[in-house]
Amino acid sequence: MSLYHPTSAIGKAVAAANTRGISRTSRSNARRCMSSKLPSKVFADASSAEFLAAASTATSIPKLHGRPEVIVTGRANVGKSTLLNAVLGRRNLLHTSKTPGRTQTLNFYRVGLPPGHLILVDAPGYGSRGRPEWGRLFDQYVQTREELRRVFILFSAKHGLNEVDRMMLQSLDEQCQTSGGLRWTVQAIITKADSLRPGELAKAVKDIQQDIFETAPTCLPPILTAAHEQPHFGVDIVRQSIMEACGLGKAETKVYRPP
Repeated sequence: MSLYHPTSAIGKAVAAANTRGISRTSRSNARRCMSSKLPSKVFADASSAEFLAAASTATSIPKLHGRPEVIVTGRANVGKSTLLNAVLGRRNLLHTSKTPGRTQTLNFYRVGLPPGHLILVDAPGYGSRGRPEWGRLFDQYVQTREELRRVFILFSAKHGLNEVDRMMLQSLDEQCQTSGGLRWTVQAIITKADSLRPGELAKAVKDIQQDIFETAPTCLPPILTAAHEQPHFGVDIVRQSIMEACGLGKAETKVYRPP
């Protein structure tokens, strides 16, 4: 399904959103988030993260020693590059820009020294700034990549989901259901939590969570993040989720109850 064309107080609030709750969860519960302990040595050596390859066509998608992979997608200008730099522990490994649509290929990054623990794939943004060929490339990768373990889809805390977001999420949910979640899973990440005041954040997160789980019942608990300024929040939880998806660690889920 191609959707790549037109068709301080905050820190405490974000941290609380990712840790508050109880450990019993239900897929039907619309107030969920991800919580975990700090990740292990997989992400410890930030200097070892390295750009490996860019693929602009299906035939140029590289073979990378069979390491497990996760791919990250989202609407253009959702803060994807900023978040992934924080996850990798680097300031500018991924180019960030205020101009949407700068990422135009599938970009593959190794985590860890060669041959690496896992591969992180950065996808072009979809929506009004996207292009049909980017959508076809993303679809081809998701549908055929045997190494793929999880698809992360990003939503802005400030803007929530629009119709294109819902269509993309629903498409991923349907593919996940078709495979019974045996090939790969889907997880949402809420970005730019630091763009809202604490009082606004709780309502925004609640509305986004409701929207996500009404659209995609198989979507794993969303992770709330703030990565634009130091200190970052939710980044270690994203790392832990990546590790869990790739069979390198465990993540603990908790129910989020807005204050």
